[in-house]
Amino acid sequence: MTKNTQLSTFFVGQLFCGIEIENVQEIIRYQEMTKVPLAPPVVAGLINLRGQIVTAIDLRLRLDLGRRSLDELPLNVIVKTSDETVSLLVDDIGDVVEVKAEDFETPPNTFTSHIRHLVRGCYKLKERLLLFLDIEEIVSC
Repeated sequence: MTKNTQLSTFFVGQLFCGIEIENVQEIIRYQEMTKVPLAPPVVAGLINLRGQIVTAIDLRLRLDLGRRSLDELPLNVIVKTSDETVSLLVDDIGDVVEVKAEDFETPPNTFTSHIRHLVRGCYKLKERLLLFLDIEEIVSC
């Protein structure tokens, strides 16, 4: 019997991405951020999540997709990693998708070497390709 996995999905640019549902704490609308001096460009800032200070990582920059326009506000996908809570800034939210282990494929060769380690693999769905992101690698910027 193969194990199915549930992924919480979202859009980053034209990419359809997902992470394991167990890692998602909540999804919230855009929050004002405090910039962090000398932080890497992918760190958009810090948000206050009900008294907890959370680092916001811009997935567009992390995946080398460029900055979003100033009139586009991202959404926050609040995720728990093995040792911290982080906000991933995404463009739009998808659904929870259940994928089968036998449909898993390694990352496409078209990904550049500095992006390739951020993607565990992909799933070919009927309508599009779903990239399965490695949350621990995403937050280790």
